[in-house]
Amino acid sequence: MKLPLTVIVLTFNEEKNIEATLSAAKQLTDDILLVDSYSTDNTLNIAQNHQVHIIQNKFKTHTLQWKYAFENNPFENEWILALDADQVVSLELANDIYSIFKNGHKADGYFINRKMYFLGRWIRHGGYYPLYMLKMFRKQCVYLDEGELMEHHFYLNGQTARLKGFITEANKNETLEFWLNKHIKYAKLQATEEASNLKDTVNRGSLFGDVAARKLFIRKRIWEKMPLFARPLLYFIYRYIFLLGFLDGKQGLIFHYLQAFWYRFTVDSLIYEIKNNAKN
Repeated sequence: MKLPLTVIVLTFNEEKNIEATLSAAKQLTDDILLVDSYSTDNTLNIAQNHQVHIIQNKFKTHTLQWKYAFENNPFENEWILALDADQVVSLELANDIYSIFKNGHKADGYFINRKMYFLGRWIRHGGYYPLYMLKMFRKQCVYLDEGELMEHHFYLNGQTARLKGFITEANKNETLEFWLNKHIKYAKLQATEEASNLKDTVNRGSLFGDVAARKLFIRKRIWEKMPLFARPLLYFIYRYIFLLGFLDGKQGLIFHYLQAFWYRFTVDSLIYEIKNNAKN
């Protein structure tokens, strides 16, 4: 039995990932919308083989791309499951989603755990597992913050709950060179966002809210108040030592150093440059 659920997937040159993502999504529904940023590889051919609905839009930011997806969704389903192209729904998660639709919804949005791999290894520590993200929601309850230039978050007007199971994220495109180049682009966006305080336009989070609201509260009320250049080092120590990131082996050392320290030090350097140029 297929569910009255729309799965939306964002893509750009995802031929190595999209087959597994769509095959797993087909367990749940035939109403799959692929929002493509004009891929030049075999992504669209693979998607057409799965008979999914495809629309294309030039990519600007993740938030604007999701906004475009919601506004151009051709399906009439009340519920949306939002996936990245490298996120695969596990069998346990699929069974839990079926159970919820069968027995009735007790929330307007659901947080789903993510199991992420880096260089072939599951990153289990350093705060990366369990890691819950709002991924399934009633479309009339969700909203986005266009001030978020780099990261995107789904915000919800309504009640939330957690699902069992998990989404596996193992990007087959992700060599170290690919990861570094991608995060240099992300760093520029995040530095621009933070230096201009664009996130203040919608949401500053809440210490007593759901998972997303608490993370946003920490970022806006604590992280962004900390001194530049010191905070990446403190964050790396916190993740690698206190959150046991060292247990993730050599791959974990590379990942936690790059993601916790190198990336955020790059962001801080760009923020410093932006503010210094503004003064001059």
